[in-house]
Amino acid sequence: MPAAVPIKPQYGPTLGQLLSPRWRAASPRVRAAVIAGIGGLAILALLAVLTFENAHYSHGGSVPFSFSYRGLYRVPADPGGYVKVASRGADGRPQDSFAVEPLRLPPYSGGLSGEVPLYASRLIEGLSRSDPEFMLRGEGKTRVNGVPAYNILYTEVLEGQLLYGRNVLLLPERQGAREGVQIVMLSSPSARPRVRMASEVASAGVLSRPLKSFTIG
Repeated sequence: MPAAVPIKPQYGPTLGQLLSPRWRAASPRVRAAVIAGIGGLAILALLAVLTFENAHYSHGGSVPFSFSYRGLYRVPADPGGYVKVASRGADGRPQDSFAVEPLRLPPYSGGLSGEVPLYASRLIEGLSRSDPEFMLRGEGKTRVNGVPAYNILYTEVLEGQLLYGRNVLLLPERQGAREGVQIVMLSSPSARPRVRMASEVASAGVLSRPLKSFTIG
């Protein structure tokens, strides 16, 4: 074991020298409690670091995609979906969620920019039939990291909580592409920063990071 770096007398005694007699005199039970406490603090410090660091998700296959997120936690994906991260409020009700689901267009002969709105219309009809609380608030073209995409904006009620919804239909930029993803984002009116309409979903707050970092293809 290497020798300790000598300390000048005017700078001593060290903390170790001060605590050494008490440590030797302490009972095995006290020593064990101190070691356990130090271990607990180390675990808490590690959890804090992980909380403030970005988490990443990557998916391979025929439609590879990836994104990063913070302040959201992995939960089981909805039936047929790829992945879902979410958070809940202090009352336990849904707060924010970001889910990625498969999207497959039927065969088409025209351009992608004309086919996606048709697909969106059929999707909206299906959502309206399956969910009596669904209320369309708008739709239109958008971009995700420079890639053309399509927005569906709406409100719905989940577990008694009003939620603003924004679904983004996204396909790789290549001729004749039929496979892509549907990004389903939900945010409550109590989210921070406050969301006041569906078009504000993912414009700020915890949902903005996964959307802005989302890459496909």
